[in-house]
Amino acid sequence: MERLLNKVAIITGAAAGMGATHARKFIEEGAKVVLTDLNEEAGAALAKELGENAIFIKQDVSSESDWQTVVTETENTFGPVNILVNNAGISLNNSIEDITLDQYLKIVKINQVSVFLGMKTVVSSMKKTENGSIVNISSMNGLVAGAIGYTDTKFAVRGMTKAAAIDFSRYGIRVNSVHPGVIETPMVTQGDAVEVIKEFAKHIPLKRVAQPEEVSNLVLFLASEESSYSTGAEFVIDGGLTAQ
Repeated sequence: MERLLNKVAIITGAAAGMGATHARKFIEEGAKVVLTDLNEEAGAALAKELGENAIFIKQDVSSESDWQTVVTETENTFGPVNILVNNAGISLNNSIEDITLDQYLKIVKINQVSVFLGMKTVVSSMKKTENGSIVNISSMNGLVAGAIGYTDTKFAVRGMTKAAAIDFSRYGIRVNSVHPGVIETPMVTQGDAVEVIKEFAKHIPLKRVAQPEEVSNLVLFLASEESSYSTGAEFVIDGGLTAQ
């Protein structure tokens, strides 16, 4: 079943991790996908693996000029943009006392400013399709407390999503946010983190962490016409953690 047949999608932070999983899922469902990331080697390799319906563009998501380049190259290669997945993000596990202003602003630029720039830049292209979908990847920490910088920017993504959903509704463009909990990625399955995550999973109502594909299935739903009446909403995928 090709739920995104001939749709044109941009996915940021797509060279590895969850972004790469989203890209693979979108290709499987018939989309033409532009992968962006700073990791040029991994991004180019993944695009080659995914075939003729995927291209990679090196991008600093906090740069307005880079965003303009990405949208222009996407249109030149595949046509107007139907889907944007603002996936790129970082976190630093510092306390408020210890984090420096430069560290804080780096998180803000990548997690928050990039989402603003992505939505602002892509809207002119999406207006041509009259049925665009923007999926902003927030976090369960966009609903409950976590690390400074990460939590506040993920709350901001949730708020920007709602503001953009109202603003863009006149164009038939939907905007929703996704709020994952703990996902089984290489970051949490290596070294000392393994035992920590195993212990933490005992406190998750579903008693396990999520598989990357489970999050990609939700992103796919929001990108597709199956979610045609959903906009301005947050979709939580955390095994019940924030319901406690």
